[in-house]
Amino acid sequence: MSSINSLQIKVCGMTSQAQVAELGEMGIDYVGFIFYPGSPRFVGDRLRPKEIKAIKGPFKKVGVFVNADEAEILSTVEACGLDMVQLHGDEAPLICEKIAGNIPVIKAFRLLGNEDVLYKIVPYRDIVDYFLFDTNTKSFGGSGKRFDWNILKNLPLEKPFFLSGGISEEHLPDLKVFRELNVAKSLISLDINSRFETAPGVKDLDKIREFLRLLKEYEQ
Repeated sequence: MSSINSLQIKVCGMTSQAQVAELGEMGIDYVGFIFYPGSPRFVGDRLRPKEIKAIKGPFKKVGVFVNADEAEILSTVEACGLDMVQLHGDEAPLICEKIAGNIPVIKAFRLLGNEDVLYKIVPYRDIVDYFLFDTNTKSFGGSGKRFDWNILKNLPLEKPFFLSGGISEEHLPDLKVFRELNVAKSLISLDINSRFETAPGVKDLDKIREFLRLLKEYEQ
């Protein structure tokens, strides 16, 4: 799967077939559907499983779960035709390992900026396929708030990872600096969500297009 930029892009919190189709035309690499009922972007309120399964495009469909059990996750993967799973809660390594035996897994870690990140990730390093680093808030994702990326800079990280947490065009200068760090060699994708919405689950597609254009300029 190729990207329009050297960095791939994931747009999370999708709730519309039509908007997903437009993202596919833009060259977006991953589209995320949130299956956590506590989220204002809970896809179960907007799309039925067969509608999600019918979505096709040049992207991976990622199902986002928060502390769901293995059976629920795997049945949703089948019903919705998901390509990947993002575990965004406090899932134990054993649960992650069981899921990863069936489908590629992104394990999310919600960071405040003052914790030992290495201690958090080591139990999962040989189990999951990708890491994702997000901002730790009272909600699970979609906060629009950014954590301090400096907490990652000395991390001995070879696992490919997604960078999330309130990312928008204003952070592109900081992103350019971050990508000069050794840890950024493992950064494969930005994860954007709430900063590109007109309402929860409704994306501002023009704003996403502009973000992609500016990102491409920064990468030249």
